[in-house]
Amino acid sequence: MKQDDLFARADDDTLYAALLARDPAWDGRAVVGVTSTGIFCRLTCPARKPKRENVRFYADAGAARAAGFRPCLRCHPEAALGPVEPLVADLITRLEAEPDRRWSERDIAALGLDPSTVRRAFRRRYGMTFVQMARERRLRRAASALAAGDAVIGAQLDAGYASASGFRDAYARMTGEAPVAARGRPVLPSRLIETPIGPMIAIVDEAALLLLEFLERPILAAELKTLHRETGRVAGEVPSPLLDRTARVLEDYFTGRDLALDLPVHQGGSPFARRVRETLRSIPAGTTTTYGALADRLGRPTAARAVAQANGANRIGVVVPCHRVIGADGSLTGYGGGLWRKRWLIAHEAQYGGPP
Repeated sequence: MKQDDLFARADDDTLYAALLARDPAWDGRAVVGVTSTGIFCRLTCPARKPKRENVRFYADAGAARAAGFRPCLRCHPEAALGPVEPLVADLITRLEAEPDRRWSERDIAALGLDPSTVRRAFRRRYGMTFVQMARERRLRRAASALAAGDAVIGAQLDAGYASASGFRDAYARMTGEAPVAARGRPVLPSRLIETPIGPMIAIVDEAALLLLEFLERPILAAELKTLHRETGRVAGEVPSPLLDRTARVLEDYFTGRDLALDLPVHQGGSPFARRVRETLRSIPAGTTTTYGALADRLGRPTAARAVAQANGANRIGVVVPCHRVIGADGSLTGYGGGLWRKRWLIAHEAQYGGPP
């Protein structure tokens, strides 16, 4: 199959609709050149949207530059997600230094930053605001405190909640249970890992990687609750050699040094679903297959739909490479992290791992 066919660009009307909606599912699949300004942008650029007659769509930044357009300084269309903005990097550093601080937009303004600018920057990269990120960080630390046997009221105050009901409701939304049920129970080590195509949350137990998911995915909350139901444990902030190893393996993968993604993994599901995911890991980097071909390899030639369902339920992105499965007609088909990420991953592996 030709790479050009695999990455065929959508029609201009579809792309313009995605531009107007700032639809993140289309980010990275095309860029837009604006003839009235001479600038090209990502489809999710926060700038004011141009008129239909003033836009030209291109497959990538190189094509837009060749047509005479300059890259936008707001959305950095030449990078997968753009570099981490300085204000974002500074606030993340501050959060790491004071993880228990109860941040507010007043604190952000006191640093000389515009709260609305900070909100947009964090939503672009993380799918949540800085204040929301700080709150979730405190809740994960509260889970670790409860696991260590701390009283609920202590964990509540450490997390920055003056109201017991507010803490209970927030904790229950994150874990699916009341805080009192978590006292003395071990937590699952978790970590946020930056990648060129967006931050991912990694969760492990003592033996295996249990979850690796893009942070902004709407399904993440449900996946965390499922993981909690399966293990009886919630994600918290505790050190883990396996998390350190996961971060190193992902860095090697995304820099192209080593595409092996050699990590122990574990997921629930039916025996068939587990077989599908094991078979996914045997697909060499730099190649793709189809749902039908995968079903044939499993000895279930009529089970292409079941293979697709197992693929879609995969909660260990990249390492269990469901992105290497495409439609029978050569289309990219669905990918929970967004088709632009699937396109990026396949192209990345083709560059470093061999021809697709």
